[in-house]
Amino acid sequence: MSQGEQVGPLDEAVGYVLKRAATALRTAMDAALRPLDLTVPQYSCLEVLSQQPGLSNAELARAVFVTRQSMNLVLRGLQDRGLITRPATAPHGRALPTELTPAGRHQLKAASTAVRAVEARMLTPFTKSQQTRLLNDLLACVEALD
Repeated sequence: MSQGEQVGPLDEAVGYVLKRAATALRTAMDAALRPLDLTVPQYSCLEVLSQQPGLSNAELARAVFVTRQSMNLVLRGLQDRGLITRPATAPHGRALPTELTPAGRHQLKAASTAVRAVEARMLTPFTKSQQTRLLNDLLACVEALD
């Protein structure tokens, strides 16, 4: 697109449609997680911790796409519910490594099932090969902008 050129019809603008898809996914995930009393950032935090236990607040914030301040609130809420554990003092430096509790792993199992169902519904129009192509295309978009 040259300087001064307009985007054109929004339903033909990849960025706009991608944002619509992300918003629709987030809305569907919110609805699926609500009965479990989890928000999308809380679920994402549990999912990341299950795959990378011991991350600090800052590392979790980056992985979940929220600010460090927001992650503090997410972690406090999860800790108050007994879903994660953090030491009272940092073993090294200032970072408090966070891990799932057994209750957190149990809650994550239910949440992951709910989120996988949302993703499956979103991908219903695509064959397996089209799903793989979509994933690869989205990863290429990310790499192009990083």
